[in-house]
Amino acid sequence: MELKILHLYPDCMSLYGEYANVAVLRRHLENLGVSAAVSTPLFEDTPDFGGADFIYMGAGTERTQKAALTALRPHAEALRAAVEGGAVLLFTGGAMEILGASITDAAGKVWPGLGLAGFTTQETDRRTPHDVIAVPTLWEPAAVGFMNKCSRTAGVETPLFSAVTMGFGNEARGGPEGYVSGNVFATHITGPVLVKNPAFAALLTSRLFERKGWPLPPGAGIEPLEEQVYQETYAALAGLPKSL
Repeated sequence: MELKILHLYPDCMSLYGEYANVAVLRRHLENLGVSAAVSTPLFEDTPDFGGADFIYMGAGTERTQKAALTALRPHAEALRAAVEGGAVLLFTGGAMEILGASITDAAGKVWPGLGLAGFTTQETDRRTPHDVIAVPTLWEPAAVGFMNKCSRTAGVETPLFSAVTMGFGNEARGGPEGYVSGNVFATHITGPVLVKNPAFAALLTSRLFERKGWPLPPGAGIEPLEEQVYQETYAALAGLPKSL
């Protein structure tokens, strides 16, 4: 069993160790007997979306985000075709904003987005770094991570998280966060989000198996050590007493 992972612009869009999202997903797949080939196109390359099963872009600065958008915009239709063909996509951090209709930067310049979603983003002069606890719409338990953004994203009709109980949502503290539509997943949460949330990684793994028409093997799911680390992280953020 083989599949193809396309990791876009890892040299410039990997703040907070975001490359580890691909590493942990690849390890999950390999533990289930799947060979995962990873391609890492840079800004000057033409990404090969044909046959891509999983497409990923991580977090970057506001400057590198605009560079990534500029590099990817000529390939927007190829990306859309891959998504419509069932590829699983995850964009984290500021990469989420690239998927929308537009980004208005702090100077007032409007940057047309890729248009895979209808939401819009407005950069602000206020940065909100914060640990995060969020309520997922597609899995349990709560998600944990980190967020560092200076923007508000409006018009998300299908958020990935129904509420952020700690931290800042798309538009407001405590509000909904992220975006999901079919196999398209996006969130400002970093950490990296798949490393800190094994239930999310398990969901994406199951979606990839569904895409390929493969049955999930017995024992697929969250490994005990991953669950232990998640529980300790959640307890620390939520202020719960440590387990003995």
